[in-house]
Amino acid sequence: VIFLAVKPQSMNDLLAELAGQTAPDRLIVSIAAGVSLAKMESALGKNRRVVRVMPNTPCLVGQGATGYALGSCATEEDGRLVGELLSAVGAAVRVEERLMDAVTALSGSGPAFAYLMIEALADAGVRHGLPRDTARLLAAQTLKGAAEMVLVTGTPPSVLKEQVTSPAGTTIAGLVALESAGFRGAVFAAVQAAAERSAQLGG
Repeated sequence: VIFLAVKPQSMNDLLAELAGQTAPDRLIVSIAAGVSLAKMESALGKNRRVVRVMPNTPCLVGQGATGYALGSCATEEDGRLVGELLSAVGAAVRVEERLMDAVTALSGSGPAFAYLMIEALADAGVRHGLPRDTARLLAAQTLKGAAEMVLVTGTPPSVLKEQVTSPAGTTIAGLVALESAGFRGAVFAAVQAAAERSAQLGG
């Protein structure tokens, strides 16, 4: 298995170099955002087995979320192998290639969106008197715990949110403020912008 771990802008040169220097039976796995399977198959030559992967940085601590799609010549065994390799560093989900830009935007770019939320929560805690280290720990652990609640219980986030939200309480006051500030729309816009950029990189 050969992993191609380069920026999308470097893929054309790398594919041209690999086309004549790698054995045709080697499985090629690319993590370059936006670079399509068709483009890689065309550059590498006939009947090359290719898999397109989009991991994220939490793979570094065994908590990754990765989507992958098989090329036209990749086998089911190739899919199982790649899935097993990726599962060693987190969750791995096989999708159709047409969904890879969405995967890139959601889970590939998503950690940065989560870090921004953690940073904002911590800053808000500091504003209200918490020491910086304490605020950061509480913010990060809160998002980690909330994510675990979704994954472990299988309960929809909307239901879990309701369980925290008492009538006329502090949580509903905060949720109203978030919605009034356009929080949900901002998240939609962020994923849309990232997906569009992923598609552009593959052009």
